[in-house]
Amino acid sequence: MRTKILATALVATAALTLSACGGSDDGGKGDNAAAEVKGGQRSGQAIVLDRAKAKPDLVLTGTDGKKYDLLKETKGRPTLLFFGYTHCPDVCPLTMSNVGIAVKKLPKAEREKLRVVFVSTDPARDTPKRMRSWLDAQGGTDFVGLTGDFNTIEAAARPLGIFIEKPKKEKDGSITVSHGAEVIGFSPKDDKGHWIYTTEATADRYAKDLPKIIEGRNP
Repeated sequence: MRTKILATALVATAALTLSACGGSDDGGKGDNAAAEVKGGQRSGQAIVLDRAKAKPDLVLTGTDGKKYDLLKETKGRPTLLFFGYTHCPDVCPLTMSNVGIAVKKLPKAEREKLRVVFVSTDPARDTPKRMRSWLDAQGGTDFVGLTGDFNTIEAAARPLGIFIEKPKKEKDGSITVSHGAEVIGFSPKDDKGHWIYTTEATADRYAKDLPKIIEGRNP
C-alpha cells in the first residue's frame, strides 16, 4: 500500500490546507481547489464562499443501477457532495464515516431532507454494488453513491474547484487515484454551494453545523 498526500492553499483572506487521499493497491496524491472565502477560519470549520458555486448538472448511475439526475433529485434539498473512491484507505472512509455519525444524530425530519452524495473518482472499479456495500459500511445507508463515465465526473468536479485525475496504473501494478478531498455543502434555498469542509472536519463539527445547513444558514 502507498499513500501520498499533497496539500495546497485556498486563495483568499485565509489560507487553509486541503488534502486528498491515497489508495490501497493505489498510491494517491492530492489535488487543489481555489475559492474565495470569508475571513479567517479555524481548523475543521466550514469555509464560507464569497461566490456560491453552481450545483453540477450531472447524470450518473446510482447504487441501484438506475440513472440519477443530481439536479433533479436534490432540487430544493440541503446537499453534501464529495468526490472520492472506495479503495481509498484513509481520507475517503474517514470523511464519509464522520458525516454518517453526524447524520445519525439529526432528528428524522432533518435526515429526510438532507442528501449526502458520494461521486466516484475511480468509476472503473467502483461498481454500483461495491459502492452500496462500501457506503453502508461507513454508516451511510441513506447516502447516494454515483458512478459512471470518468470524463463526465471530472468535468462536473472542475467548476467546483475540485481537481481529479484519471486513475493511473503504476509499473508495480498499484493504482494511483488523485482527487481533491473537500466536502461541498449546497443550500436548499438556491441549490448552490456555499460551504466547504476540509479533511480536518470532525463528526462533531458536522453534527453541529448540519442543522444550520439544512435550513440554508451559514454554520
